[in-house]
Amino acid sequence: MKPLSDRRVLVVDDLKANVQLLAKVLESEYEVSAAYDGESALRSIAESPPDLVLLDIMMPGLDGYEVLRRLRADPKTHELPVMFLSALEDVANKAKGFELGANDYLSKPFELLEVKARVRSLLRARAWTEAVREAMERELAIARSIQMGILPRDLAPVTRETGLDVAARLEPAQQVGGDLYVTLRTAPDEVFVAVGDVSGKGIPASLFMAVTVTIVRTLARQGLAPHEVLARVNEELAEQNAGDLFVTLVCARITPSSGRVEVASAGHPAPLLVGPDAAPSQPFTTSGLVAGFRGGETYESDVGTLALGEMLFFYSDGIPEAGSATGEAFGQERLADLLKTRAGQGARVAVDAVIDAVHAHAAGASQSDDITVLALRRQP
Repeated sequence: MKPLSDRRVLVVDDLKANVQLLAKVLESEYEVSAAYDGESALRSIAESPPDLVLLDIMMPGLDGYEVLRRLRADPKTHELPVMFLSALEDVANKAKGFELGANDYLSKPFELLEVKARVRSLLRARAWTEAVREAMERELAIARSIQMGILPRDLAPVTRETGLDVAARLEPAQQVGGDLYVTLRTAPDEVFVAVGDVSGKGIPASLFMAVTVTIVRTLARQGLAPHEVLARVNEELAEQNAGDLFVTLVCARITPSSGRVEVASAGHPAPLLVGPDAAPSQPFTTSGLVAGFRGGETYESDVGTLALGEMLFFYSDGIPEAGSATGEAFGQERLADLLKTRAGQGARVAVDAVIDAVHAHAAGASQSDDITVLALRRQP
């Protein structure tokens, strides 16, 4: 954490005498810089953000209110501490300053000892806030590492000598998230996969995700069919669910030698069947209630065949719902069209192509939801 002596205070006032006076008072304890109008203050802050701004209100061009309004509208300076120093001392002016987001307000003429005390108080508060944020970021980084460690990294052992090719990728919207995927070799001629999406975001969703993954793995290893796994997962989650969270979940059991596929869903998007000779389709559409919402639910498995050269493509709704800078969703149709061009190619190619296309579509727009994809192909 940066010590107080290394903190920088930006003084903004159109009167040089005021700037010089404040600089003389503060420069023995902090670094001090100056700006003499609103426009130059904003340029200075954009180039090198200070730790505190002492801001006059009555200035030519942009007044202090407009400077503060712009600072609060910019995510980069939204939390920058600002103290008004102004000759406007009536209650209405002070109220307006605080409504715009000022951290403090001191009327001119001011006592220099009071200025120093308030500056010290604001800088200490900023230092404390930064320390708390840094601690939280460290903890979230550890939580992300643990969460990502729950997911399988090396998928090759799952499909070795089965003729199946599998790849997966998960990108949380925040440091931790609620999406999940599972890949298991549950028998010599049986592979089990699942993809899910927990309601909500952040730490609660990540904890619920970890519990869900553990339960799914345990039940799948018992040789249960996908619909049986979902029913048991639902009961386990609903029994003790203090946070009222739930998870959408799709499970599939594949027999590599014959291509037999069983798919069951708890409110999750159905996987796309991608083949070399036809447009992507969704033949497995049976779905039940999301898991964890209430006990006593039943689920059904759709049964079909994965032919040689065909691929099952699982995804979370963060893919079709991914937005561009203008708010346009990536969409189901764009996903299907993209996968059609990757028919006959490997699972990793399909996974990376979809994620890369979503990022290109977003074009810098912030990611609002976790995105997860899993592709499983029966090689010819």
